[in-house]
Amino acid sequence: MEPVYYISSGIFSPLGITAAANFDAVKKGTVAIKHYPGENAADPGFCAAALSDHQLGLLTLYPQYSPLEAMCIYAVNDALQSISIGVAGEDCIFVFSSTKGNIEWLGEKEDRFIYLHHSAQSVAGYFKNPNKPVIVSNACISGSLALITAKRLINAGKYKHAVVIGCDRFSGFVLAGFRSFQAISPEPCRPFDQDRQGINLGEAAACIILSTEATAGQKEPVAVLKGGGLSNDANHLSGPSRTGEELAAAINQALNESGILPEVVGAVSAHGTATIYNDEMEAKALNLAGVAHAPLHSLKGYVGHTLGAAGIIESVIACMAMKDRYLPASPGFEHIGVSRPVNVIARPAIESYRYLLKTASGFGGCNAALVWEGV
Repeated sequence: MEPVYYISSGIFSPLGITAAANFDAVKKGTVAIKHYPGENAADPGFCAAALSDHQLGLLTLYPQYSPLEAMCIYAVNDALQSISIGVAGEDCIFVFSSTKGNIEWLGEKEDRFIYLHHSAQSVAGYFKNPNKPVIVSNACISGSLALITAKRLINAGKYKHAVVIGCDRFSGFVLAGFRSFQAISPEPCRPFDQDRQGINLGEAAACIILSTEATAGQKEPVAVLKGGGLSNDANHLSGPSRTGEELAAAINQALNESGILPEVVGAVSAHGTATIYNDEMEAKALNLAGVAHAPLHSLKGYVGHTLGAAGIIESVIACMAMKDRYLPASPGFEHIGVSRPVNVIARPAIESYRYLLKTASGFGGCNAALVWEGV
């Protein structure tokens, strides 16, 4: 198959409004997660990563778009700063990923403004792309699945370029949903740690531009998307597999498509939600797939769980780290809290590696894995 290059990216998140600013924040150990008090003395409150007032103010520059759509536009514009391709051509497809879209407008706006296809078309239309955008909404693997979908469309010869966008907003609706599962942590999340108490929600828009042309950017590509794998464990509506076999199957698919052996994986960007069952399942899966040796981090300790944006924003930062010969630390980790050994990075390090594995899992038992190759 023809290589699919990651040529540029953009991010709009509580850590910063460019991909470079987000990566610099991670390297500095900046955490965007803050504590919000509960409604009464008995309520411990929650921790989340939300946009600042200044960032929210920037979104008002696009009054005809929802905040979510404006965030996407910012992220794509950031990505376009360093490439020479035109995204308004028929050879370019927009792939849009979100789990909730404009759900905050429920009951306030007409239903048509809440539909994902409305947001996707609005963003693609802003950039004058003539193609009908592809929408991916499959729980928390949405961003990773959007990247796999874009790669497959390019490999099939349908398009030369793909603008892959993931975005979700922090809202009371989403918070209430996760609270109903008792999955929200009252403190900053601690993926894979023995004292982890659950997730922190976040909000972000992230964009990766994929292309068949390595020279389409003003600089060399960031990475190559070598392979992707998908599975579903059909275990429970909200609970992951207890064995990890199904995520391991997705990892094996991604490795096989990439043509590499497990032992050459140099780093893992884990889903790492800091819930009891997800981290346990993921640790089992990494061991079953033979990649538990690789240094592992979860970026959710910096910017929270960004849902439909997670697979994209975490791929951006992890690939930038690989290019920079850097291993990011996993914030909050002190003592291993899973039953299978994983090599969690407690302190950042400088190290060269060629292959990066990105994993993701979500409600309904969905699992995804990506293999990125450094260039």
